[in-house]
Amino acid sequence: MEPKTPSTETYERARRLRRSMTPAEVAVWNRLRRRQLGVRFRRQHPIGPYIVDFACVSARLVVELDGEPHAQDDGGYDLSRSAYLEARGYRVVRFENDWVFEDLDGVIAMISAVVRFPSISGFAGGTCPR
Repeated sequence: MEPKTPSTETYERARRLRRSMTPAEVAVWNRLRRRQLGVRFRRQHPIGPYIVDFACVSARLVVELDGEPHAQDDGGYDLSRSAYLEARGYRVVRFENDWVFEDLDGVIAMISAVVRFPSISGFAGGTCPR
């Protein structure tokens, strides 16, 4: 049986990740922090055995940014991770880092829409369309 709370090691890893965020994560975090969308987001937040890039617990929303490590994966890890989170009531939306750099306002608008309209769920294929 899996633990309900993340392990001490997971919390420590999340702290390390917060100190070494990618440029895309920093750009998005600067627009999500301090309730700028009307809800509180957490960065590098542990949920079970996973650490998600951004989470809004009140809206049950996880925002993931997919960069180089994700491109090397065949998608299996991301799919199993999303399935785990969705089974726990979270909606998962993914954005490629390139999109963050090309259209940060569009990424934030999409996140805001998902927060405001809870009936919007994940996107086909797991990554937000452009």
